[in-house]
Amino acid sequence: MKRIHIITPVKDSIELTLQTIDAIMASNLRTPFTYTVYNDFSTEENTSQLREASGRLGFELVNLAEITDHPSPNYLLVLQMAQERAVAEEAGLAIVESDVIVKSDTLQSLFDGASERKDCGIAAAVTVDENGDINYPYLFAKGRENSVFPEQKHCSFCCSLLTLDFLRSFDFHQLNPEKNWHDVTISHQSLKEGFRNYLFTTLPVWHRPHSSRPWKQLKYKNPLKYYWLKYTKGLDKI
Repeated sequence: MKRIHIITPVKDSIELTLQTIDAIMASNLRTPFTYTVYNDFSTEENTSQLREASGRLGFELVNLAEITDHPSPNYLLVLQMAQERAVAEEAGLAIVESDVIVKSDTLQSLFDGASERKDCGIAAAVTVDENGDINYPYLFAKGRENSVFPEQKHCSFCCSLLTLDFLRSFDFHQLNPEKNWHDVTISHQSLKEGFRNYLFTTLPVWHRPHSSRPWKQLKYKNPLKYYWLKYTKGLDKI
């Protein structure tokens, strides 16, 4: 891997998104990188704020409304576009979701950790709450703080780096277009391709679970309503 291509898929939740962007742009990166925010049909007002931030901070902004008329979420399209670019540029693909705050060394350390492990398919940073305690989706890692280990469960794309070798081995155009989210499938595919997925609990990132999709808070506050919406509206297909 010669570079890092960092992406953040975004739909509204503008205040948290701008915090995510600020943290990424403030990262201490020795490796050449590009950072692209994929705006998935945010409101006109929020799109305007993203344009202003792009001009001020220097990240690339892709407005999916200019590319597709497929309604949000367009996560699969984002992954496909990002994979093609990363492979063409011989880059690792770092995905940082818009409800995550990285530390200044997170992305460089993920890149270094993945590069040091020749069998690495995905390198994932553990997520924590505002108190520094491991939280969703990595609750199973509690008790394994300050370590790096291969993980058989799936890696979330809250903050993960997909290595170039893995990106070359599996074409994201093979993913199921009926699903909304693909981190579980891609994690399992990495293992099928003979790679290992490593969880870095040495690299905690602050995660505000589902802040970018507030309706999903119902999963914890009103699970009956959450599952009713999930199955009657066809939402959140994993």
